[in-house]
Amino acid sequence: MTTPRQVPLVVDGTAVSVDADGTLLAALREQLDVRAAKAGCSPQGQCGCCTVMIDGQPRVGCVTPVRRLAGREITTIAGLDDEVRRAWGEAFFATGGSQCGYCTPGIIMRFERLRRDGIAPDDPLVARALHAHLCRCTGWQTVLDAYAAYGKAADGRDIAAAEQRALIEGRSPQAVGPNVALGAGNFADESAPSGALVAVPDGQGGWVVAETLPEARQAAGKVQGRRSTVKATPPLELPAGEWTASLRTSWVEPAYLETDASWCEPGGEPRSVLGTGGAFGGKVESRLGEVARRLADEHDRAVRVVLSREDVVRVGPKRPPVAGGAHPGGTGCITVARTAGIAEAIHAVAPHLTVEEVDVVGPPTSAALRAAGWAEAVALLAGARGEVGTVQGPGTGRAEAEVDDGAIRVRVACGDVLDEVVLRSYCIGAAHMGYSWVTSEGIAVGDDGEIHDLTIRSFGVVRATETPRIEIEIDPTPGEPVNGSDAVFAAVAAATWLHRGVPPSWPTDR
Repeated sequence: MTTPRQVPLVVDGTAVSVDADGTLLAALREQLDVRAAKAGCSPQGQCGCCTVMIDGQPRVGCVTPVRRLAGREITTIAGLDDEVRRAWGEAFFATGGSQCGYCTPGIIMRFERLRRDGIAPDDPLVARALHAHLCRCTGWQTVLDAYAAYGKAADGRDIAAAEQRALIEGRSPQAVGPNVALGAGNFADESAPSGALVAVPDGQGGWVVAETLPEARQAAGKVQGRRSTVKATPPLELPAGEWTASLRTSWVEPAYLETDASWCEPGGEPRSVLGTGGAFGGKVESRLGEVARRLADEHDRAVRVVLSREDVVRVGPKRPPVAGGAHPGGTGCITVARTAGIAEAIHAVAPHLTVEEVDVVGPPTSAALRAAGWAEAVALLAGARGEVGTVQGPGTGRAEAEVDDGAIRVRVACGDVLDEVVLRSYCIGAAHMGYSWVTSEGIAVGDDGEIHDLTIRSFGVVRATETPRIEIEIDPTPGEPVNGSDAVFAAVAAATWLHRGVPPSWPTDR
């Protein structure tokens, strides 16, 4: 066997040698076990999670060939000076600029270059720099606030209360603290034992198992995803009838950044895919742990099971498409792709809507996604009435929203605040998600059910420079703390639709 040619690098101040074949990101994560650079879309080069500095300049590691880097100096977030790293962690902690923390190590590396160049927080270049990144959790605003907060000490906070609020909003355990933004979250794949086998989908419903992730993907014949020129078209026809307002939606990708992963020792318990944060419900029904357990027992070795971004898009659950019509009094009809629990979710907020579930050829759907079904019903009824009013979903607090050309204004009440920074961060993120969903998000699915939009940029998530200012007013209503961000999501989606003039199809602006 031919020994792979080695390329000398300096990584975070240490001289190393890595195989010449492959990308910098693969060398860092798979050969050197440097997990500071994250793998959100590799090798698409579109999400920015793997951003590192090469000779002091930010670069995306997943599309950078190692063979071009001989003698170059690579700096990950772990290689920044301790004081600089601490200051960035404190800044993101103080503003709520990080929730799951998967995107922020890459963002911080780009921000650090801007800081060294003396770019002021109010310079438009800061928001434009985020075009190289995708953050699904925070809605950009708190990330920009974090840039301005660099070097300012975070106020003392009750971490237990902050984590309780994060659990309520994200519906799964999530760490809160300065280290989260630095990439030290409890990510599933990064806790796997060294030397574990790696399994990836083979494209035929089975699994390819190999010694390393690059070898497994090569054996599986993985190819880079693509973006389609086909329009994201709502697949369902409107119910028959004359309606005051009507609405059709397309398939929507949750677009969480940490791709699904699990691992298991032979005879052991598999690692939960919910390493940190709940992926907005997108990972709740994942069976990857069962696969990891079975393969570990078959091979009598620990096995990592890792999905690529294209795998996540193909097999991960989507928001079920709907088509409905309604009248101001709350009556109407809504047709929805058959999804367990979706009718109950709709009737929880719209008891007088007739719900018809139909089989639609396409990707799997889930009612576990953020406010799935009932947010669509809230918007449809708001469109029929011509106003949003107060939104309260099943198990959520109350929210009111107003959208105009310059701002998104939200008022939310959800019991004991627990931690204002965390609650505000989740509400801003939910407001961005609701606005983005209505105006821009959707993926193209063919008549045969094949998904054509496989790149992370093709999901249509609105960028930082395109997001209106989001103003959150928290009503400190006493009582047990309940989820507030889901109601914000639904209220902002409805208000955005009204502001757009209630066009019959979403996304409105694509």
